[in-house]
Amino acid sequence: MPSADPSPEQAPMALRITGLHKSFEKLHVLKGIDLQARRGDIVAIIGGSGSGKSTLLRCINLLEAPCEGQIAVDGEEILLKRSGKSLVAADRKQIRKIRSRLGMVFQSFNLWQHMTLLQNLIEIPTQVLGIPRAEAIATAESLLERVGLSDKRDTYPAFLSGGQQQRAAIARAVAIQPSLMLFDEPTSALDPELVGEVLKVIADLAKEGRTMILVTHEMQFAREVATHVVFLHQGVIEEQGPPDQIFDNPKSARLQQFISTVR
Repeated sequence: MPSADPSPEQAPMALRITGLHKSFEKLHVLKGIDLQARRGDIVAIIGGSGSGKSTLLRCINLLEAPCEGQIAVDGEEILLKRSGKSLVAADRKQIRKIRSRLGMVFQSFNLWQHMTLLQNLIEIPTQVLGIPRAEAIATAESLLERVGLSDKRDTYPAFLSGGQQQRAAIARAVAIQPSLMLFDEPTSALDPELVGEVLKVIADLAKEGRTMILVTHEMQFAREVATHVVFLHQGVIEEQGPPDQIFDNPKSARLQQFISTVR
């Protein structure tokens, strides 16, 4: 008789952050963040502007160098060394390997403008991961079809709407077959009428059981999709828990005030 799937509490750890601090000059942005996500978790990070949400996400793959703390991806701790007031990768080979497991979607799409959509999707798989070109193209074409852009495979980003570019950016992130996906307010740069099409793509990925860390200001979406919600306030995790608890029964006064202003 086949064994049952492990419960969420028994799933392998996908991300563990311990004691993370980040400062820019005299501005202390992150103040000792402890955060973890198991495989299959969808962690939504919410909070006001300037609370440190995007900085936290960028520290995970060292796009920003933390000042203190530890980060582990899939149980592998990132080796860091001191460089002035910051921590930087101690092993470049390791950080390249770690980054190959992380699919990141930015606020501003970040597609390569001199490449078609198909070229955008196959560049990293072929040039960095060593995937055969034919296999990478087949995967890219399948992903473009999934996000409704199969007819745009040979189109350059400049000729697409913001929503189309962001859907392509999500497809590009999935093309590397990441173990963890990071979304940095993926709808913040979009016109309101384009938000829904991008959220649908993310929701479809969530249904596949993909592990995600999602920084978002779309509260209803966070409530519907997330398995765990983290409220960040002035660089500190003020409160965290299941969506129903965070949105229906917030305990801290700051979270209560935040929820009341975004409803």
